[in-house]
Amino acid sequence: MSRSGTSTAQRFYGRWARLYDLLASTTPGLSSLRERAVSELALSPGDTVVEMGCGTGANFPHLRRRVGSEGRVVGVDFTRGMLERARDRVTREGWENVHLVQADAATFEPREEVDAVLATFVVGMLDDPYTTVGHWTNWVRPGGHLALLDAGQSANPYSWPLNQAFRGLVVASTPGSVLDFERPPWNVLDERISEARRALSERAVETRDSEHVMGIVRIAGGRLA
Repeated sequence: MSRSGTSTAQRFYGRWARLYDLLASTTPGLSSLRERAVSELALSPGDTVVEMGCGTGANFPHLRRRVGSEGRVVGVDFTRGMLERARDRVTREGWENVHLVQADAATFEPREEVDAVLATFVVGMLDDPYTTVGHWTNWVRPGGHLALLDAGQSANPYSWPLNQAFRGLVVASTPGSVLDFERPPWNVLDERISEARRALSERAVETRDSEHVMGIVRIAGGRLA
């Protein structure tokens, strides 16, 4: 993403951080989907997990429950407004083992190998998800896990009304004017999710995929060599 594109996205997501936090925390069924994605990481007490695009921290309770007080959760996001909400949550809960980093998910590198990486509703925003997911796998320890939770158009033949509603949501949650889009953003989103999953499947020795909400929500998990 160009510097101007990054700045636009940061302003957009920062402006909507409060609403995003509300939706991320209260949307029916979303918490259980987050828990399913976290379960794909096969975390144990004492593990270190990095969440790429952590947003306001809605996944932190699920991650902390798995790694315990002796483990470590690192939340990475490039939007200051999102991280401010996440920091408020961490402070309010007294989570001393949750650390926040403002960085681009495409270039961030931890100081040492980690046990797992989680990305929820993130890869669709990456310019080159195939390369970025491959980059993430480079610093996961052998036998560690990576999990992706995303939403895209459903191939279910009965999902036409749901897909139309989803397209509207994609437009509303994408920075810029609909007139600025060179291609339908929902098609771009689907392609990026597919590329991210391809990168994971090529680098994992074992993968698991599941679909939810009539095929709109997908969870992919992989154990890395």
